[in-house]
Amino acid sequence: MTGQGLFGNLKGDIFGGVTAAVVALPLALAFGVASGVGPIAGLYGAIAVGFFAAVLGGTRSQVSGPTGPMTVAMAAVVVQYADSPGTAFLIVILAGFIQIGLGLLKVGRYVSYTPHSVVSGFMSGIGLIIILIQTLPFFGLPTAGGGPVGAITFWPQLPSQMNFDALAIAAASLAVMVFWPSRLAAILPSALAALLIGTLMAITVFSGAPIIGDVPTGFPAINLPTITLGGLPGVVAPAIILALLGSIDSLLTSLVADSITRTRHKSNRELIGQGIGNIASGLIGGLPGAGATMRTVVNVRAGGRTPLSGALHAVILLALVLGLGPLAEQVPHAALAGILMKVGWDIIDWKYLKRIAAAPKDNVVVMLVTFGMTVFIDLITAVAVGIILASFAASRRAEVHEMEGVSALALSSEGGELSEEESRLLENLGDKVLLVRLRGRFSYASARELTHSIGLFDSGEPIVLYDFTETAYIDTSAAMAIDDMLSSGREQTEHCFICGLSGEPLQTLIALGALESIPMSHVFETRYDAIASIAKFTS
Repeated sequence: MTGQGLFGNLKGDIFGGVTAAVVALPLALAFGVASGVGPIAGLYGAIAVGFFAAVLGGTRSQVSGPTGPMTVAMAAVVVQYADSPGTAFLIVILAGFIQIGLGLLKVGRYVSYTPHSVVSGFMSGIGLIIILIQTLPFFGLPTAGGGPVGAITFWPQLPSQMNFDALAIAAASLAVMVFWPSRLAAILPSALAALLIGTLMAITVFSGAPIIGDVPTGFPAINLPTITLGGLPGVVAPAIILALLGSIDSLLTSLVADSITRTRHKSNRELIGQGIGNIASGLIGGLPGAGATMRTVVNVRAGGRTPLSGALHAVILLALVLGLGPLAEQVPHAALAGILMKVGWDIIDWKYLKRIAAAPKDNVVVMLVTFGMTVFIDLITAVAVGIILASFAASRRAEVHEMEGVSALALSSEGGELSEEESRLLENLGDKVLLVRLRGRFSYASARELTHSIGLFDSGEPIVLYDFTETAYIDTSAAMAIDDMLSSGREQTEHCFICGLSGEPLQTLIALGALESIPMSHVFETRYDAIASIAKFTS
């Protein structure tokens, strides 16, 4: 998919952009109000950051705009500079320049070292937050303050205050999301179908459900905030906080997009695109933004795969601001709640959770701590603590196994260090077999290289042999990446074989189900047995 042209996925990108825009509209308005700047500032932020980050960023399917963490940080800035609104937007502009600097310094590549357990906890936490927050709109009530905890504390009042019209629309929208036939999804994505059906229900039968209502209109004016040299030190610190927060938020969302689309983002280019977007947003009085996990997943689920979908999402929001608001005014909040309930469910890393009993206990602790802190504290603290805990766990394992360093994936279709008989058999097989040799110790630092090496095998060989003879250690992150690698390998080639697995690496892969895509008849104890069997298989 990474080689796809800008217009190579036109229908999917249109559906993705439209659906993401509709979902982004109420969120942008809400974030604008929560920041203290006003609803129109949320829309301006979604337009500016959404467009420039999509066009100039490094994650093809990502949708950007105001996010919860960025809104909270901006609210603190607005309170601090209540008597000087221009200064608040100057901080947004300065944060954008800092992000560009981080990208040019190639700081973004370090997100590659985020362990799978941390990303899993982050994804699952975001999914649960979405579900918890949407429980109130699902029953026709406004979103409560205080995030997921605020929503939970309001639950006892649901029986007496729920809106049954809204509940009917939300339930129908959720049912469409869950049960929409896959054969129709290529024509009309489930999210867009749920939106249309929910809106039609609100217009015809269930008119008592709350709707989006008035949408602010008007074209933003460009403002150039000024500041004296003496006041510059006071705005640097909050600008750095916004820049770091937006960078981490965006790059983690990029990892989420990678895991769904099986593509690879360009971290440093993403930071530059986000920075330009925040500069533009600050110039027109908009909120700072970042890669938005929920909107990105909505976009991808609806078919968006190229920067066109993110740019289109921003253009649609601009059209709404310029006067097409009445088209969106009749959309019920309950329909969006039904859609987002399913989106939140899909974001949760069920694949890891199903195997949690077999996963190493230290990785499980890291995942659960990250998950809990994401839901009940904040994203940045959760990720920081998760990475620290994962580093401690990795250090402890290194001492137990008395190993150092991480080996990169070694790919070879040559004989190399093979025995004479193995080399002769491979030579006779010619270009029928690609030998993939995995050497050394594989942990979370090399897991993403494993995942993204999938495209290296696509060279026409009908058979791939994965050789683990020289693999000393595999942790949970690498095991999950190997699972993806083997599954994708089976999609690209006719047959996959495995050899050389033993001891702890074998037990780790079995416990986490990473070998489920490979028939046991294709798994061999030694490399020679595997090559000899392949020779008989192809004769």
